[in-house]
Amino acid sequence: MREAAADPALFAIVVNTVDPDSRLTADYYRRQRGIPDANVIEVAFPVGGAVLRPADFQRVYAQVESATPANVQFYALAWSRPFRVGCMSVTSAFAFGFDEAYCARGCKPTRASPYFSSDSRAPFDDFGIRPAMLLAGSSRERVRAMIDRGVRSDRTFPDATAYLVSTSDRARNVRAHVYAQTIIALGGRLKLEQVNTDSLTNRNDVLFYFTGLPQVDAIDSNRFVDGAIADHLTSTGGVLFNGRQMSLLRWLDAGATASYGTVVEPCAFPQKFPQPAIVIDRYTRGESLIEAYWKSVAWPGQGLFVGEPLAAPFAANGTVVDEAVDAH
Repeated sequence: MREAAADPALFAIVVNTVDPDSRLTADYYRRQRGIPDANVIEVAFPVGGAVLRPADFQRVYAQVESATPANVQFYALAWSRPFRVGCMSVTSAFAFGFDEAYCARGCKPTRASPYFSSDSRAPFDDFGIRPAMLLAGSSRERVRAMIDRGVRSDRTFPDATAYLVSTSDRARNVRAHVYAQTIIALGGRLKLEQVNTDSLTNRNDVLFYFTGLPQVDAIDSNRFVDGAIADHLTSTGGVLFNGRQMSLLRWLDAGATASYGTVVEPCAFPQKFPQPAIVIDRYTRGESLIEAYWKSVAWPGQGLFVGEPLAAPFAANGTVVDEAVDAH
């Protein structure tokens, strides 16, 4: 047994002082999670743009680095825009610094994350990176509701199901080949169900929902338990607003607590998306949401993590289980 889900003192909240919603979200999250006042980092950049230019990001990032307490291991970014920095997602840019090796033009591999599938509980101490998650939503009220779901989820040990959805979209269904192995490896720990459909409907116990489509119908017909994780493998699910495909924010609007999507074309490399076995394994062994989700993506440079990072439905008595499933 080891130390349990992440301590709020290991988190810093980054707030854009020019954005009134960012201020309100940061203050709400700080109070809800008991994050120290000293861990609130204020920066300023223009409001409303989807993409932050790398040169502008470098200025902001330098300010954040200089103001970050040495013990901090993770960032919570308190805004909905920008969600991208050049060719990188904003969460990966804050984790690694802006580096084009973590993104790609065309169908090419990118630099791997040293945090992938690791047992590290202190990624900055171990690897010099601070994984980040965006506190974003389609409205201020939706962001607060997502935060509340994460807080409520702690230590609830939900009697819920992981739905591994295999779709008719061959290009985006590339994770389905690991579903059977995932069920064998983890079926003794929680309920897992492979469903062959383009539209999961009327389920009342959704803890995980992994699928592959550009648009997922009937999401709202399901009930997501507090702390639920859901995502759809597609090209631009991480384009939060005005994208050509379904925004990952639809999952949060429907009741999920976190989601993931890419901000530029990833060419359906499975390595650029969450591996279901890894995130399910680590989350149900007591790791926090940000730890389990980040560790499940091998090449996260183009991918955006959105949600309540400290959610920990399976953390108990200050411990998590050591034994990991071999999900490679």
